[in-house]
Amino acid sequence: MKESELWKNVHRGDVDALKILHGKYFFSMCLWAKDAVADDELVERVVSDCFIALWENRKRIQLRSSIKSYLFQMLRNKLIDVYRSRDLTTQYVNELPDVCLEEQVDLKQHYVKLYETILLLPEQRRKILEMAAFEGMTYNEIAEKMHISKNTVKTQIARAYRFLKENLDPGDFYLFCILHKK
Repeated sequence: MKESELWKNVHRGDVDALKILHGKYFFSMCLWAKDAVADDELVERVVSDCFIALWENRKRIQLRSSIKSYLFQMLRNKLIDVYRSRDLTTQYVNELPDVCLEEQVDLKQHYVKLYETILLLPEQRRKILEMAAFEGMTYNEIAEKMHISKNTVKTQIARAYRFLKENLDPGDFYLFCILHKK
């Protein structure tokens, strides 16, 4: 369903359309907010508040851009409100990133897809992949830390790569490969 159709359905009071929007943007909004706020619980609460406010005010909201842009602008404003309510200095408000451009939000969506797919791996395979790809550990270091053979590490990483390649869009898999090389 197109974003504009989703918004029309939410505007009419369709809870299922709101659930679809929530599923589509919740994680990317959390990722964006975590760039400015270190408190994961606070981030998730504020993002959830955005969807509650969207639902409660749906009849009064007149979109001038995409629903995605509207949600991210709402999130930024709510984070500013949180800073102000906690009587934090304007330094923190100024540190909030400007509202995301569509391309930035799309990149965050790729990160979300990648992260969600990695979470589908069996636990040991996921840990091995994360140590190799994101912590920069060598096969020998991983084998030693996990008390397994180096060949087991190689096999698990190969299986993880195959799983990611089969379950991610080519662009998302390419993003993983780029991140792994850093």
